[in-house]
Amino acid sequence: MKNRNGHHTAESPEQLIHNIQSLMAEVEALVAAPGSVDAETGSKLGQLQEKLSGASEKVQEFYQSARKRVVAGAHQADETIRSHPYQSLAVALGVGVLLGVLIRRSRD
Repeated sequence: MKNRNGHHTAESPEQLIHNIQSLMAEVEALVAAPGSVDAETGSKLGQLQEKLSGASEKVQEFYQSARKRVVAGAHQADETIRSHPYQSLAVALGVGVLLGVLIRRSRD
């Protein structure tokens, strides 16, 4: 999302969700307000639509970024497993045994 100076601002997913929720509250307040839609209300709706569009773009950017990181991590894991199959098998076995011990302890 761009700030008023035209620079991109870094927002966490939590901040983005909060911003979207506050935008939705503003829209609900405008829609629920008695009276007809005048120039001021139309202007506010336009501003809210612009903000919501920006938030939507930011959510899409977060999604694309997260997707790229997940795919890159999966490729890296695949390459590591293929280049070191026995070590990978030993690590997986060790993690499985450790999880089994921890689960068994929690049951007792």
